[in-house]
Amino acid sequence: MEIVQLEKVANEMRKTLLRMTNRAGAGHVGGSLSEIEILAALYFCIMKVDPLNPQWPDRDRFILSKGHSSPGYYTTLAYRGYFPLNLLDNFDNVGSPLQSHPDMHKCPGVDYSTGSLGQGVSVALGMAIAAGKLKKGFTVFTLVGDGEAQEGQVWEALMFAAANAVKKIVFIFDANNVQLAGTNTAGTDADSLIRKLKGFDITTLDTDGHDFNKLVPALEEAAEKSKAGPVALVARTVKGRGVSFMEGNYKWHGVAPNNEELEKALGELEGNK
Repeated sequence: MEIVQLEKVANEMRKTLLRMTNRAGAGHVGGSLSEIEILAALYFCIMKVDPLNPQWPDRDRFILSKGHSSPGYYTTLAYRGYFPLNLLDNFDNVGSPLQSHPDMHKCPGVDYSTGSLGQGVSVALGMAIAAGKLKKGFTVFTLVGDGEAQEGQVWEALMFAAANAVKKIVFIFDANNVQLAGTNTAGTDADSLIRKLKGFDITTLDTDGHDFNKLVPALEEAAEKSKAGPVALVARTVKGRGVSFMEGNYKWHGVAPNNEELEKALGELEGNK
């Protein structure tokens, strides 16, 4: 997909996830808005997938380790064709396949159920190890929150991946510098994250997580370099990206917009056509 098309799709996805969370009265909006370009680039440009055959054995795998940011994930899957867009109207409803955290047994396209922070990283690592043992050629991508990276389990997995030169795995960090109750403190920002990753002997790349002209080539490079060993891509993003009163504001970590806020947000995004 061309960059101009990607930008249009990402903008539409932002509007859709805002409407979806407003309708449900729930959802993690800030981190969903920050991850949109990453997910769009993966699903429309990078990953080898077949929405008509979600269980295709040779597909690339994706794990949303920061599982609370499911609104952005579900919206991406719908736009990619895994299920009809109108299913998003049922987000977080009782009995819906689109629960607040992704459920691999209910939602088409979800490769693993996530929600407990840190665990998705370990599962992605396990998938990559299994792929190597089974002589499979798929690549495993996992999206990790920078706040989530404070979990020790993340670093245990990274240490093992580096020590064992696990191939075909890409750890993508959504470095939006905001978590549940405030901004990330010194030592957990993007620059510190990069230093730590390099210290763990992980091949580390740094990119703008919203500029497709930089993001797509960075993901391509990460996928190529992962053929030799694990790769981490730190994508510098903005929490609440695209909506001025949400950007960089921790209060929008896990809150859905009310009707007035939705109208204001959509008005801003309409100007991005």
